Amino acid sequence: MAAVHGPILPAHPYHTLTLFHFDIVSASSSSLTPIVSASSSSPTIITMDGHRTCSACGRDDLTVTGLSQHIAKSRDPRCHALYSQSRSRTNNEALNEANEAELAFDDADFFEGDYNGNEDELERPAASEHAADSDEDDFDDHLLFEPEWEAAPSQPQADEDNDLDLLDDAFADDELEDQQNARQDIEARARGHSGFVRVPYPDPCAGRRSMSHGSVDHGANAAYGAHLANDENPYHPFNSQIEWEVARWAKLRGATSTAFSDLLSIDGVSERLGLSFKNANELNKIIDHELPTGRPKFKREQVVVAGESFDVYYRDIIECIKSLYGDPDFARYLTFAPERHYTDEDQTIRLFHDMHTGKWWWNTQKKLDQHRPGGTIIPIIISTDKTQVTMFRNKSAYPMYLTIGNIPKEIRRKPSRGDISFWPIYQLLDLSTSPIRPHAVEGINMRSGDGALRRCHPLFASFVGDYPEQLLATGIKFGDCPKCDVEKDDTESNTVPLHLRNIGEVLDALAALDQGNLAFVRACAAVGIKPLIHPFWEGLPFANIFQGVTPDVLHQLYQGLVKHLLAWLEAACGATEIDARCRRLPPNHHIRLFAKGITTLSRVSGTEHAQICRFLLGIIIDIRLPNNLNAGRLLRAVRGLLDFLYLAQYPCHSTETLQLLDEALDLFHENKLIFVELGIRNNFNLPKLHAARHYHLMIMLFGSTDNYNTEYTERLHIDLAKDAYRATNHKDEFAQMTRWLERKEKILRHQKYVSWRLAGGHQADPYHSRPPDMTFGREQVMTKHPSAKSVSLEKLATDYGATHFRDALARFIAQQSRGNDPAPLDSQALDVLARDIHFPFHRLPVFHKVKWCSVDARGHGDAHVTLDSVHAKPQRNVGAHLTARRSDTALVRVGMNAKDLRDFRVGQVRVMFTFPPKSIPLLFPPTVHLPTHLAYVEWFTPFPPAPDRNSGLYKLSRSLRGGETVASIVPVADIERSVHLIPRFGVIAPREWTSDTVLEDCDTFWLNSVVMTAPSNTAPSVDVMTGGNKSLVGPLFCAMIRACELAGRVYIATVADTGAVAGLALWFAPGEVLWQESVIFIVGYTTSFTVRSDAQKNLGFNQFLEALSPKTREWWINTYGSALAPFITTALSPHTVESSWYLNCICVDPKYQRQGIATNLIKVVEQKASTTSILALCTDTDDNVAVYKALHFQYKGEAPLPGPEDECINVRCFTKPGTGV
Repeated sequence: MAAVHGPILPAHPYHTLTLFHFDIVSASSSSLTPIVSASSSSPTIITMDGHRTCSACGRDDLTVTGLSQHIAKSRDPRCHALYSQSRSRTNNEALNEANEAELAFDDADFFEGDYNGNEDELERPAASEHAADSDEDDFDDHLLFEPEWEAAPSQPQADEDNDLDLLDDAFADDELEDQQNARQDIEARARGHSGFVRVPYPDPCAGRRSMSHGSVDHGANAAYGAHLANDENPYHPFNSQIEWEVARWAKLRGATSTAFSDLLSIDGVSERLGLSFKNANELNKIIDHELPTGRPKFKREQVVVAGESFDVYYRDIIECIKSLYGDPDFARYLTFAPERHYTDEDQTIRLFHDMHTGKWWWNTQKKLDQHRPGGTIIPIIISTDKTQVTMFRNKSAYPMYLTIGNIPKEIRRKPSRGDISFWPIYQLLDLSTSPIRPHAVEGINMRSGDGALRRCHPLFASFVGDYPEQLLATGIKFGDCPKCDVEKDDTESNTVPLHLRNIGEVLDALAALDQGNLAFVRACAAVGIKPLIHPFWEGLPFANIFQGVTPDVLHQLYQGLVKHLLAWLEAACGATEIDARCRRLPPNHHIRLFAKGITTLSRVSGTEHAQICRFLLGIIIDIRLPNNLNAGRLLRAVRGLLDFLYLAQYPCHSTETLQLLDEALDLFHENKLIFVELGIRNNFNLPKLHAARHYHLMIMLFGSTDNYNTEYTERLHIDLAKDAYRATNHKDEFAQMTRWLERKEKILRHQKYVSWRLAGGHQADPYHSRPPDMTFGREQVMTKHPSAKSVSLEKLATDYGATHFRDALARFIAQQSRGNDPAPLDSQALDVLARDIHFPFHRLPVFHKVKWCSVDARGHGDAHVTLDSVHAKPQRNVGAHLTARRSDTALVRVGMNAKDLRDFRVGQVRVMFTFPPKSIPLLFPPTVHLPTHLAYVEWFTPFPPAPDRNSGLYKLSRSLRGGETVASIVPVADIERSVHLIPRFGVIAPREWTSDTVLEDCDTFWLNSVVMTAPSNTAPSVDVMTGGNKSLVGPLFCAMIRACELAGRVYIATVADTGAVAGLALWFAPGEVLWQESVIFIVGYTTSFTVRSDAQKNLGFNQFLEALSPKTREWWINTYGSALAPFITTALSPHTVESSWYLNCICVDPKYQRQGIATNLIKVVEQKASTTSILALCTDTDDNVAVYKALHFQYKGEAPLPGPEDECINVRCFTKPGTGV
């Protein structure tokens, strides 16, 4: 059921299952991160020997990390007061302190001369209308974090830690459950389940298209076609479709040029295909001379450095930007102005996802408007990385890639689509970026792919690279942070104040070059940089390289911290034991099984580190540490680091999830000293660990980390550098590489034009950016034909392991054959009925896999890929070898609402099958709607109230009755997803266990929540009706409710004590609504909406239609009602809509679910409806199908409802007779 959080607006309920779920709850309740502003008095006294003294109680033997932990954990009321005071402060005061120097520089660099005084000393331009807008983003250039006052306890003894654990045990479960629920509320809001509020930039001129006289907007494809000058043949200069397809294959998918020429030289091949080219050279001439140049050509220049000459291949950066900005495939997705996104109407919880939702764009737009209002910012993202193009000859390339932040991140990071958003520029950075400078402030007119002309300002935004590249770009010495001024020896602390390096001081030092070499070197050393001669960012307006260096998930986390963590755990737990546990994990779709363990791996890739992280926490539970040290602290340290890793990769963050990110990092720092006590580390001065402190602020500035992850540029090395090198003859390779790339890009550009011509030159509707769901849009898929057409019942027991299949199937048939009988049967009565069931078959068709495939929910043309699967395969003989069966574990819906963990059970899927068609009428009455696919599942125990307090994982075991496993037959549609169970190995993993048999050998497991993603709870129909715009869900339901208030009946369930709305149902009684005028069924929420008059339309429906995209609005008006009405008429026959009680909407607040509210909201009308009338409703979600079947509604059929983008939604209709007199 949908959930309502207020009296009017229904909102999606939150789920207990979350994306990359780790609960970051420590053993103590005081795990929050205190923050002290720069203006506050320091709580520390630093003694001569380097120890810190607590200013509250006077204790003077504390280390840097020990001091913050002492203040957080001390029970001394004086320390507690200091802790509370520091926690109540925010970063803003300290951030404002840094603003004064930075803002002065940012404005001063547009004045003549070298003046860089205080902001107050500068003469400001006249304020624009929006100058009084909120200044919440003004600190963006200064990015300072002040002390975050929580770290690890100062060397607690194991027995002390155990005592604290015992003190907390009495409250642990309640505390964990409360904190987990709070976290799930936060994540539900970040997922946009309650919609979101879009706040546009206050000046509407920002990003607006230019209205120049005499200018005509010609789309990029039309302009491209004008160069070809052939309106008859869409494939020109190729003579036919087959010639074009052969050319495209040769350049994008084919073998080498020599092999292609050899193929065409075969007698008759060219003639039979009707090709105008006879070899690769002739094809190259057509591409080089007859296809328009869609992207700029490479130039070659020789650069002399220290007496040594280098060949540099580069492109004009302005032309590169124009090409990306003007790409027709990107036209509908481009963003032209910053926005603020919030989860709530009060605008208290802000969202950060794409770059235009970050604070950098908003703040920079305000600065630009002071000089030239009405411009469109083009954020430039640059990435560099040296790469080997050969395995043995030590040949390397040093490509530089460029993209623009106007393109949504989901498109920008997918080179596999053929839209190569990044550009290789084989040149020096300063040479490449210098053309930007004259256009950054004054602007340059550019056309987007739809032909719209705007005044654009290309501005350097961020630099993407690994740690060595960051040091090269910033000039910082190895071991130092390339962003802030923290000393090397303090990088281990999460409490030492940090400030971004002062860009003004650095630029002054670089200007000292005019004063001579010695003065220049001394000036650079004074500001902490190497002597850089005119770095690329020196003269770029609004640029701050220290701010622009972005987090790097691949190298900092996976190849950095995770690599360190694995080495630490190997030293703590032993390589032999870790590998033994890895080899005994059960299989799962998301888990790679390392048959030889993980400690012997060499040259481990980032992908492999990511795969290891998915089970790492679970395999170290219960492991024995040297000297019997408390393993709880080890688990909490590992959990904190892994939690940080997964939180950092959220595709959408809120101010609340960023707090979770900080708390996860704090959890690691609080417990990291366990590695010191184990003798593994003596300090944590790791630049990559320190870099984690910058993630929070970088996400607020530039959006989520998938905007700038080096993982995507690593992939481009293969596509654009290594593949290019392999296409050469390895002599003068760079010239050949650039020519190969130009030809490939021409073919890709021509492919877009051909597709546009064949589609009739249709221009797509503009795309409206919205926060990405952290749930995957997906659909369950079964094969059309069974994997085994006929399997005997005996083999189901022996080969598939379905020991109690006959009994479970008999119980299922007995239950289902009762149809809509409302009287429930107890287990004993059901067993009695099951004894009389006789199967009219001896064999069944069986399926070995169910999978879940992605749905292109965001309209980016994403590929249809498999996201998850569950296998149920038998054991079988392969030669002389017996292959073990595979019976995966899965999450199965068992509750009516199926919206939190208590409505799910874990089961092992042994068999998936369907009934032979001829047997169905022999077993079930015709009124029973039988699911097509069924599964035999052996159950595990229900979820406990709270997870384990150290690992954050739920503990499960086999569900037994009389020593036998409990099993059931369930619809395959009730299987939500696969789950991975990690065996509880104990102190030493039993060596007789194997990966194939561990699910049977072990009796207790940990639920691996890392591979679990939140169930998608957005009905497909609602996405279609709103055009995918979640901000319109609220207005749609408000319009529906108001219309029902006018013409229907609204039933509200309230809480007696508080009057809070607990549930809501909207009903239309017979004759109350004139359905004939306009019938609108909102099937996803078991809703329908009838607009019967102008009065109803004016209650919000007209406004809702106005806000829709033109294509969705046209679908509402011309398609929706007319497509659905005939199906409803047929399904309700012999009744009609006019003679029915129609359930328009029913929703219950999650806090009050599973208390019979929904049932009573239906019963109250069921008792009003006469026996000659019916209750009717429609739905399109499997969740709701299960609910209404449980409420004894009768299935009346289903029909496909076509959507505006040619997608189809299956609408199911249900009815139930009234019981009133």
